[in-house]
Amino acid sequence: MSFISKYFTKQKKEDLDKGLEKTKSSIFSKITKAVAGKSTVDDDFLDELEEILVQADVGIETTVKIIGLLEERVARDKYINTAELNMILKEVIVQLLDDNNTSDLESFEPTSGKNPHIILVVGVNGTGKTTTIGKLANQYQKLGKKVVLGAGDTFRAAALDQLKIWADRTGSGFYDKGMESDPAAVAYETTQYAINNGYDIAIIDTAGRLHTKINLMKELSKIKQSIDKKLPGAPHEILLVLDATTGQNAIEQAKHFTNATNVTALALTKLDGTAKGGVVLGISDIFKIPIKYIGVGEKVDQLQIFNKAAFIDSLFE
Repeated sequence: MSFISKYFTKQKKEDLDKGLEKTKSSIFSKITKAVAGKSTVDDDFLDELEEILVQADVGIETTVKIIGLLEERVARDKYINTAELNMILKEVIVQLLDDNNTSDLESFEPTSGKNPHIILVVGVNGTGKTTTIGKLANQYQKLGKKVVLGAGDTFRAAALDQLKIWADRTGSGFYDKGMESDPAAVAYETTQYAINNGYDIAIIDTAGRLHTKINLMKELSKIKQSIDKKLPGAPHEILLVLDATTGQNAIEQAKHFTNATNVTALALTKLDGTAKGGVVLGISDIFKIPIKYIGVGEKVDQLQIFNKAAFIDSLFE
């Protein structure tokens, strides 16, 4: 499996390897040991594999699917040694990611072809949502794009302040209407501001209060409608930011947000701080939403484009 692309430099791969170290050392190294010396995929091996995947927060439903795919492959494609079995297992997991429409991107370049390209960012407070917006803005600026950040989380002064810091840090524009203003109005006016001032990309933050609150879900729908009213067809991307360290709770959050709005892509943050990196596989499988970005460190350039083969290679190395 090759993960070579213009984006995946040696430094990027090293960052990915390091970022997945906790998950790899505590969980996925056990898979390699379980595979070692196996000449058949017997019930004992499958039971051990199931336990390992569940411990990695892959989830029961996705674990059962992986085991089923593995059984199909080894029945069809005979293998002669441990290395080949290990490769089949990796390919099965990549196949799972393929099924959710996750495509390996070559760069952070927006794919809509629209100008301005409008991104609405959603997620619970504490997931790294605002930081992800800042890191995205940094990547777009490096591509020569003119970026504006819209402060749609109007319920926390800290959110406005943090977003303004990221705007200044990345050289991006900034649009806000102050505390307790209508988030839908902020989204509408940010879109208008981007159009009037020749911005290539507008990234709009939203409130991240508890996802179980019905009013927040209604609010997200209202925000989306206000953007579409100003620029038909926008937002072009609705990015859900999830914290990988929360494991199965991230799956619950994703359920609520996908019910509230048409999430088009996922960003998984804080993978470097958890042994629960397997949740990436579970979320991808359950929601069939492409994983677009993963956070593998705190540095501004450690938000990476998700690459299926590189991710699996790093886990199994």
